[in-house]
Amino acid sequence: MMIEMLYGRRPVHEVLRAGRRRIYQITLAAGLKTGGIVGQIVALAQAAGLPVRQVPRSQLDRVAPHHQGVIAEVSPYPYAGFREILARAAGRPTPPLLLLLDLLQDPQNVGSLLRTAEAVGVHGVVLPKRRAVGVTPAVVSASAGAVEHLQVARVTNLARAIETLQDHDIWVAGLEADPQAQLCFEADLRGPLALVVGSEGKGLRRLVRAKCDFLLRLPMRGQVASLNAAVAGSVALYEVWRQRGP
Repeated sequence: MMIEMLYGRRPVHEVLRAGRRRIYQITLAAGLKTGGIVGQIVALAQAAGLPVRQVPRSQLDRVAPHHQGVIAEVSPYPYAGFREILARAAGRPTPPLLLLLDLLQDPQNVGSLLRTAEAVGVHGVVLPKRRAVGVTPAVVSASAGAVEHLQVARVTNLARAIETLQDHDIWVAGLEADPQAQLCFEADLRGPLALVVGSEGKGLRRLVRAKCDFLLRLPMRGQVASLNAAVAGSVALYEVWRQRGP
């Protein structure tokens, strides 16, 4: 039996709210005030019949960083199937909107992007199985628990996944700091769309870039050449949301 340790008040709160994982136990730091979100965590755990125990804070310090006095022992993240995500997106009243991450390896970047994806109503996220970070406790923490409400799939070949999306009449846009790319704010992003964000430093891989229907870039006025992957991807996702209307 595999068990993961989720840490932090918001991630633990969201895993309880989402109800998609098996939760074995909630552990609190001794003396932690049980008002606000901590009180909600305790109430949700008690309603679900889960054990809630208290231990010295030093014991939590040995298990996880930045735990904020709360840890949950849970089953691994429940990935969705790629075809399942496509089917669910097709059944929504709004045009499909998917997020593809091409070999991102920084949990903070991935978590930030997943938090934005959940906020703007992305229908599903696709990650490569190899050479890329998955939904780890660090990613859950960086997403403030938002990933617990998202459908995330892992695929063996991202380029083939793009071809499948195109076969389902979904346009695929790669986010790239390329002078030849369309400005994000000038492109029409209202139809069925999958946005591909490249890895930190290297951007999109050559084959993934070649498979995209078109490329998008953000306007840059300052001296730096590009934005952080999570920031750039978040700006682009909000532009899609803006064009489609709230």
